[in-house]
Amino acid sequence: MSEEILINFTPQETRVALISQGEVQELLIERAQNRGYVGNIYLGKVVRVLPGMQSAFIDIGLDKSAFIHIADIYGANEHPIEKVVFDGQTILVQVLKDPLGTKGARLTTNISIAGRNLVYLPNDEKDGQIGISQKITNEEDRERIKVRVKEIMPPNFKGSIIVRTSAEEASNEDLSEDLNYLVRSWEKIHDNTLRLPTTSLVYQELTLIERVMRDIAEEKTTQIRIDSAENFKKLQQFTNTFIPNLVGKINLYRGERPLFDLFDVENEINLALNRRVNLKSGGYLMIDQTESMTTIDVNTGSYIGAKTFVDTIYKTNLEAAKAIARQLRLRNLGGIIIVDFIDMHIAEHQTAVLNELKKSLELDRVKTSVSSFSALGLVEMTRKRTRESLAHQLCQPCPVCSGKGEIKTPQTICYEILREIIREHRQFNPKEFRIVACPDVIDTFLEEQSQYLAELCEFVGKPILLSAEGSFSQEKYDIVLS
Repeated sequence: MSEEILINFTPQETRVALISQGEVQELLIERAQNRGYVGNIYLGKVVRVLPGMQSAFIDIGLDKSAFIHIADIYGANEHPIEKVVFDGQTILVQVLKDPLGTKGARLTTNISIAGRNLVYLPNDEKDGQIGISQKITNEEDRERIKVRVKEIMPPNFKGSIIVRTSAEEASNEDLSEDLNYLVRSWEKIHDNTLRLPTTSLVYQELTLIERVMRDIAEEKTTQIRIDSAENFKKLQQFTNTFIPNLVGKINLYRGERPLFDLFDVENEINLALNRRVNLKSGGYLMIDQTESMTTIDVNTGSYIGAKTFVDTIYKTNLEAAKAIARQLRLRNLGGIIIVDFIDMHIAEHQTAVLNELKKSLELDRVKTSVSSFSALGLVEMTRKRTRESLAHQLCQPCPVCSGKGEIKTPQTICYEILREIIREHRQFNPKEFRIVACPDVIDTFLEEQSQYLAELCEFVGKPILLSAEGSFSQEKYDIVLS
């Protein structure tokens, strides 16, 4: 299955779209002012140990203290965290997950440096050990690659190596160059730890464009188009050094139309920010993201293409399974995900839908785990979360509804105002009350709530005047006393 990569660059923002089967499958965005931290290595300082949680807070120079759990402290074994780290200790850590919402970054002491084909774990005490990617399933291939990597490892090699999937197609020379690059990188990191002060950044992960070349571009990638001449040259230089076999696939885009107008990428970004996802059959998904989990509800909508209602449900769920896998990648949704498929009472249909979901998720580079249908007909799954979702990157909570997705009705606001006037009448003795609110609320007072407003005027014995303010949101109002 061929893929194409589009890279749109501006000084303030880099955007990458992965195209497959004529559709946008993944969107990656990096802004110059708030680059992610995953992969960065810091010389941190322990600021607080929490024995009850077996965790600690680490100052790495960011706005919020980062967090580390005993399970992410390499070599801790069965020791409690208070026996392993202490307040004020200097500790070398790597970011596992970016800060998210109110949470600080998640850290590990098990440092790993990724290359194109290999990942180097310099602190691993199992010197010379070689692990193989789970995606390489053939046992003979796994052994063959392990032998090849052992041949290029120098004597008395410190640390361990994990072989990435791309190593299957790499030559011995490619593997050797990769290993040399990783060892040199670690030596530079080690030198930085000796000369830089605590809470310093000692290693910064590659830029988005470089990570795309390292982690996403591969043999099945037909071309990589970039619309910046300056970064086109930089990308060529980087690729020529580390992934020379892909240099010929990089093209400078000079078209009159903006690059992201190809394959309708801009529209796909806007659609990926909506709750509703329409299916081609007429069914639809409703995707709701919260801090704790994401829920996806499948609905038949206007689909009537099957002979029976049972078939309609089955075919809608099959189509939804494919769409869900794509939406998870497109929106970069992670953590706990609950899918509410339309109820199916035939076991074979449930199995087929679950298999379709798992098959579609095989294209996802991010680790996912899917459970079977629960007694309530729900499918629970998890997707590894390492960075902000697309919505969290591009959007903010609504200032009107505070992120609830709902606002109070004009009628509700009217009743709040009437109660507030009664409270103020009991505390003060103004000559009159003036209600300042948005036009919809004022119209409601003048129409269906006019009787209650008149009754209140009589009760307080003071005139109540109305003023419409177009700049007010629906939930905002003032009661002016004079």
